[in-house]
Amino acid sequence: MPNSGKTVRERIREHSDSLTTSERKLCAVLLANYPAAGLASITKFAQDARVSTPTAARMVQKLGFKGFPQFHQALRQEVEAKVSGPTQRRANWAAESPDDHIINRFGDAVMGNLSQTFANLDSANFEAAVRQLAATEHQLYVVGGRITRALADYAFTHFQTIRPNVTHMTSSSATWPHYVLDMKPGETLLMFDVRRYETNLHRLAGLAADRGVKVILLTDQWGSPATRIATQTFHCWGEVPSAWDSNIATMMLLEALIAATQEQSWPQTKDRYDRLDDLFDMTRLFRKST
Repeated sequence: MPNSGKTVRERIREHSDSLTTSERKLCAVLLANYPAAGLASITKFAQDARVSTPTAARMVQKLGFKGFPQFHQALRQEVEAKVSGPTQRRANWAAESPDDHIINRFGDAVMGNLSQTFANLDSANFEAAVRQLAATEHQLYVVGGRITRALADYAFTHFQTIRPNVTHMTSSSATWPHYVLDMKPGETLLMFDVRRYETNLHRLAGLAADRGVKVILLTDQWGSPATRIATQTFHCWGEVPSAWDSNIATMMLLEALIAATQEQSWPQTKDRYDRLDDLFDMTRLFRKST
């Protein structure tokens, strides 16, 4: 199954406790420019981290690879997966020719994605993001891409209820400079970007970060290029037996962020909920129970 393999980033996380100081230097160089740094020759890779070539060889073996060629191959496969379109994704799954019904295969894949997403979730990173999302003295901007704009809309609807000063940026990148014009240091940009990553979202993240805005990025297991810019990044697994990736794990994480932000300042949030319900009653938006 295509999503059964682990990314090199995952392997680094799993084996971090067993790595030496020099081996961690190699991992830091790789993660700072992932995965391109690891695609260099073993000599160049070691030189960039200022360690010996034998150290690089030992490090990749600790990550579970037989040698540097296998390590290279794994990174190349990740690069290919990043840019693959719906046709190639569907072909990858079809090549497996499983006997199970599609609903069983899909369910297994989704459960695996949720498990991987939770396993790779850093609680300190999560809590820092929640504090930023709950900082009502600063503006919160929300934006998504071609597919993820639905997630951005969902996030905006909830955060607008929880707190004031929330802006939903339109999906048209031509309008984004208007929002950037008013961005101020300390504000937050919640961004969604999954493969095939959108160049305009990467540029937006850079523009926002240059203005002192903290970028919270929800991306997939391979990682949007905006990962190198974001203050907090969350990787959500999404491969399923389909031409399209699943956003179920991303939605799960988003809802967890929403719930935690709500609790961060519950008295103020409760007051907003109560006042909003009064407005709903006045406008008769919802049907009353009889």
